[in-house]
Amino acid sequence: MDATGRLEISQGESFIDVKSFFESAPPLKNSDSITQKSSPTCCFGNLLVSGNAKSVGVVCVTSGGTTVPLEQRCVRYIDNFSSGNRGAASTEYFVKAGYAVIFVHRRGSCQPYCRYLPEDSFLEFFEVLNDSEIQVCHPHATVVKKAIKEYHSAVNGGFLLKLPFTTIFEYLQIIQVVATSLSCLGPRGMFYLAAAVSDFYVPWENMAKHKIQSAAGPLDMRLTQVPKMLRILRTDWAPSAFCVSFKLETDSEILLQKAESALRKYQMHVVVANELATYKREVIAVSLDGKISIRKQSEDADVEEQLIKLLVEKHNKYIECCGMG
Repeated sequence: MDATGRLEISQGESFIDVKSFFESAPPLKNSDSITQKSSPTCCFGNLLVSGNAKSVGVVCVTSGGTTVPLEQRCVRYIDNFSSGNRGAASTEYFVKAGYAVIFVHRRGSCQPYCRYLPEDSFLEFFEVLNDSEIQVCHPHATVVKKAIKEYHSAVNGGFLLKLPFTTIFEYLQIIQVVATSLSCLGPRGMFYLAAAVSDFYVPWENMAKHKIQSAAGPLDMRLTQVPKMLRILRTDWAPSAFCVSFKLETDSEILLQKAESALRKYQMHVVVANELATYKREVIAVSLDGKISIRKQSEDADVEEQLIKLLVEKHNKYIECCGMG
């Protein structure tokens, strides 16, 4: 912060490199625990015991938006648009398809098996019958019981592991840990990168240590570009994994062009193109095989159901092509 009270954050002429980003980022809390939890042995859980692991894939689903802290002791931050609904819905359909899912999600975002619960206070779902008995109130009883049953079935069956993040620093470090852990699975591993990842951030060493004071006057800052991790995910961290990324635009005229560019530039297997105005109803799966438009089958249906069905088919073909079918 200069003498005038304005915060100056310089932006280089090019992207900061990946190595510099990780070296300067604050250490990831519970890194060892995350590494252990995301190991294939832990991810498969009971599936390994039953001997069915070889027939099941593991997918890392990322969900929700990353935040960009403006202070090291963060009071203010820049947020990213994402409710996490797509990642949560997709996780449910991956589990139904037999995948073990590592759900890397923004804290407080939409969770699998909770999407259809009303937004009212959870306490309103229950009523006290006596001092020792509580029951779910009508009309939510069926929905709540179904959600609880499916959630516990996924967790106890070894199909669901949840890893939370908030900041861009946490997110990218978790992805590195998970990708490194899953690399041993080769083509049976999948990355479904639906999280809204910040394009710009404040480098930790340039960040104010304490709360920025409003009395200092107007706040001017320039943000540094976040290094693109998709390519290093494909080439270094998990080079044999099947990778799906997303491209969201508000301008339909450039959407497919940007998706095709990402497909080539980052060597993705599929890029899911979605427009902000219609992303809940329609997506376009872009791959080297062409473009496939996917729409909701009905008002009550999820577009993710058809999308995951298509991706599972493509993943199975990829596994076969790699000689592991």
